[in-house]
This record gives sequence, structure tokens and C-alpha cells, in this order.
Amino acid sequence: MIGIGADEPVPGRLIAVEGLDGSGKSTQIYLLKRWLEMKGLKVFFSEWNSSFLVKKATSKGKKRQLLTPTTFSLIHSTDFADRYERQILPLLKAGFIVLCDRYIYTAFARDAVRGCPRPWLHKLYSFARKPDITFFFNTPLQTALGRILGGRPQLKYHEAGMDLGLSRDPYESFSLFQGKIYQEYLAMKDGYSFEEIDGTALIETQQQQVREIVGERIDLARFRRRSSI
Repeated sequence: MIGIGADEPVPGRLIAVEGLDGSGKSTQIYLLKRWLEMKGLKVFFSEWNSSFLVKKATSKGKKRQLLTPTTFSLIHSTDFADRYERQILPLLKAGFIVLCDRYIYTAFARDAVRGCPRPWLHKLYSFARKPDITFFFNTPLQTALGRILGGRPQLKYHEAGMDLGLSRDPYESFSLFQGKIYQEYLAMKDGYSFEEIDGTALIETQQQQVREIVGERIDLARFRRRSSI
């Protein structure tokens, strides 16, 4: 897609977090980022659906409810490819630890639920390298839903999965949509060697587990910033 091999050796390391909305993954990767920064390491953070190049088209398509499952998937893959080519891969080549709040597995789960063929999705993202560590925050559906719905006065159309026709009620549709996504994650976790974290544990306990795994799997001393003095 962008002429860069997914298996090309790089000096950097890639860490991704995955899980349902409300699983706690964003909190945990933020805490990990701060910990690594405080250790003086070279760290870069990227999050899903954040490419400036694609953002305007994505927002317009969602607002007008023009997106079919295929176009929805293609827009998000374009967003990811832009960030991958401009940010993620160059920084991995520069020897950074790159943290991703959601990675290609988000697309595998959400787009499969929307009806996109899994082999097609895997080929679409075949340019992307496999993370060195992928954390899956396994949070029971009702717990994750409670966290999200408790703080949302209104759910957005696509966020709630209303485009799938699961229910006319946004909250019921969201619950059904997230339930299907959860099953996709459970089906993927062993095949993609996810590091499973109990999303119901205390935040401090989860973060301790995350740090221990990162420390065991990555030689952090290699990523220390050089002093300018």
C-alpha cells in the first residue's frame, strides 16, 4: 500500500493497547507514556482516527451518514496509513518506543462486525508491522458499558452502531454493537498473542502489570535520550 515491508527490522519498539470503549486502555497507555517519559526514554504516542489529512472527510461522511461499511473501513485505513507512514514507522526507524492507543485490531474487530470480510481486512492492513507488545484490556461488557454510558449524555450515530440496524434505540444498539466487538476481540486474542490484562482490576494493579511486561520484553535502557550536556 505504501511500499514499506511489514517485517522490516527497526531499532524502535511498538506497543499497542486494545479493548472495548470503556475498558480502561486509554488510561493505561497514558500512564505508561508518563512512566517512560519520566525515565528519560524516547517515546511517541499515536491514537486511532487522528490523522489531520483525513479527519475532515471522516467527520463530513459521519455527519451526513453517507458511509457504507466498506467506505467506513477504507477511510479509517487511510487515516491509519497516513499516520503509519508519516509518524509511526519513521519514529520506529529513529529508535523510539511508539505507543498506539488502538491499532489495526480495532479495525479487524469493528469492521468485521459491520460485515467486511476478514481476509479483505487483513490484506488491507498487511503493510502494518505487528506490535512488539499488544495489551488487551479484557473488561466485561456490562462494566465497560457502564463506564461509557455513565458519562455520555448522547451517543453518536456510528459510535452506537446505528448504521447496522441493530436497534432503533441508540443505547440498546450500542450495547449490541459493543457485544459483537467484544466477541471479535476474544476470537483474536490468542492468534495475535495479546497480553491480556484484567480490566476490572485496580488501575494501579493494571499499570504495575503493564510496566512489568514492558520491562521484561524491552531493553528500556537502549531508548534513553542522550544528554545534551
